[in-house]
Order: sequence, then C-alpha cells, then structure tokens
Amino acid sequence: MIKGITGARRSIHIAIFRFDHREMERALAHAVGRGVSVYALIAHTNRAGEENLRKLELRLLAAGVTVSRTADDLLRYHGKWMVVDGRELYLLAFNFSCSDIEHSRSFGVITRNRDAIREALRLFDCDTARQPYEAGCESFLVSPVNARQSLAKFIAGTKKELLIYDPKVSDPAMLRRLLERSQAGVQLRVIGRVSVRRPEIAVRKLASQRLHTRTMVRDNCWVFVGSQSLREAELDARREVGLIFRDSKVARRIGETFEADWASAERAAEQVAQEGAGVPTGRIAKKVAKAVTKELPPVAPLVDGAVQELGGELSEMDLVPAEVQQIVKGAVKEAVREVVRDVLEEAVEKARESVHEGV
Repeated sequence: MIKGITGARRSIHIAIFRFDHREMERALAHAVGRGVSVYALIAHTNRAGEENLRKLELRLLAAGVTVSRTADDLLRYHGKWMVVDGRELYLLAFNFSCSDIEHSRSFGVITRNRDAIREALRLFDCDTARQPYEAGCESFLVSPVNARQSLAKFIAGTKKELLIYDPKVSDPAMLRRLLERSQAGVQLRVIGRVSVRRPEIAVRKLASQRLHTRTMVRDNCWVFVGSQSLREAELDARREVGLIFRDSKVARRIGETFEADWASAERAAEQVAQEGAGVPTGRIAKKVAKAVTKELPPVAPLVDGAVQELGGELSEMDLVPAEVQQIVKGAVKEAVREVVRDVLEEAVEKARESVHEGV
C-alpha cells in the first residue's frame, strides 16, 4: 500500500471506512507535497463512532488532501479501495488500520484492469457527489447495486470446489445457492461462521488470529475479494465493494493459505474437544442464564398479546394448552440457544480485536 502511494505521480483516490495507520497517513501527506492530487472519501460513521473519523478529516485537510464525506443514506459505507494515477486499483477486504493489516487474515487485489478502474473512479465520483451509482461492470461488485446478483452467479458457476472466507454467512438466498451447489456435487468449505449448520457445508473457525476478509476461490481459478459478506445487510443495505476475476496463480496462492488455515483450525478444534472435559461450561451456562433471565420479559403477556391479535382467527379453534405450551417452550429454547451462541462468539471476536488493537 505504501509503495503504491509513494509511487504515485499524478493522483490518488482513496475510499476510507477505518484508518489509523500513521505511516500510510504520512505517505499521503508526502504525496501532496510532491504535487500529487490526493482525494479522500471518508465514511460518515463506523462502529468506533464519528470522533476518530472527524479527527482524520482534519489531519488530512491540514496536509492538503481534498476530503469528502459519504452520505448517510446507507447503514454503512464499508468499502475500501484506492486508485493510483488512474491506472492501478487496490481493491481491499481490509481497512487501513494496524489491526487489520498486521493482525488479521485478509486479502487485497492490485489490478490494472481498465474496466474495474473506470468503475472504481465512477463510484468514487458518485459517492463524493452523493449521486446514484449504476453498475457498469458485472465483475466490479457494488452493494446494494449489483453485488447480490454477481455473487449469486459466481456461486452458481462452481463445478467442483468452493472455498469461502466469511465472518458470517447468513443470507437465506445465498445459503440456498450453496446448498444447491452441494447437491450438484460441489465441495463446500467455509472458514468463518454459517448461521444455519448443515452437514453439506463444512465450517471451521479461524484459529489464532482475527478473520477480516470476504474471499472466495472457485474451482482453483476464479476469485472473489471484497468487503461483502454473504449477509443480507451487506448485500442490500450497505455500500460494499468487491471484485471477481479469473487468475489461476492468485487462486492457487489464496487456496494454499486457505488449506493452511483449515488445517490449523482442525487442530484447534481437536484440542478444544480433548480439553472440553476440563472447561467449566456449566458455570458459564449458569452465568449466562442468570444475566439473560434478569432482563427477560415474562413470556405469558407476549403469548396473550399474540392471541388477542389473532382473536378472530382463533375463536373457532380448539387449542390444547399442553400442546401449545410444549411448542412455545421448544421455540423459545431453540431461539435462546441460537442467540446466546451468537452473542458469545461475537464477544470472543471483540475481545480478540481489543487485544490486537492494543498490541
């Protein structure tokens, strides 16, 4: 990244969601000093809040960078990319931050593909002017414009094997696509999380480091790299940017990294299984249950409310209280299990992020 910035001669366009890499920031300031026109498009907000983004704006403005802020019409402007001299596109799955670059598994692509560069600059201009963007290249993925359609087509084109890095696969339509491919004989493996556990999709959690990439390798030759998870929000309600391309060499390199991460994840899973007897899971479960029940509203009023809403429809029905109780109990139990698992997994991920950011 720094080599690309220091090598710029005419212009740099950079889209920022999170940025705390001071060496890269200094490189942008030095580029301005060399006479390079530097344009930064900064997200209106991120999870860490707006304060750091506004401080970054002021520092870049003081350095002579032309700074614009995205609109607030989408949940997030989460894409990250850079175009140098109008001839080289850096399409990234990671942010311009120390935790992402130095302590996370992620990928980025550098390309001189003219169509991709043209679309990246056009998207930059549209988002800077807060004007609607219309997709002009199927392989340059922009959420919520054409990413869903392009990724669905990418998955559907798999013949033998699909390797996926994704923090959480949960979009129902994408899950159906994956299961269709599995039924057609495709081997599916995911490093990350899948919202619905299915035997057709082998899943492992990345061991020893934070996962911060959305990447797929199809049949050892096609690659997707970007900021889109296979989640509804990231496909339909956020600005995300990605790229699909065919390159056997790049696919092989990412595939080799995937295999190493998969083997490491399997060893970690085996170790956890072996040590499971010594883990005080009962004590953890009791703490979680106590914390949840303290804030949990009574279930009976919720059921009464639902019955009243459907009163007319239920008036002619002969309900068996025991059966209703059993059904509700099972539904609540399953919902609580799923939510608690998600909360605990997210807590672990946040703890890892805090450790990495403090290093």
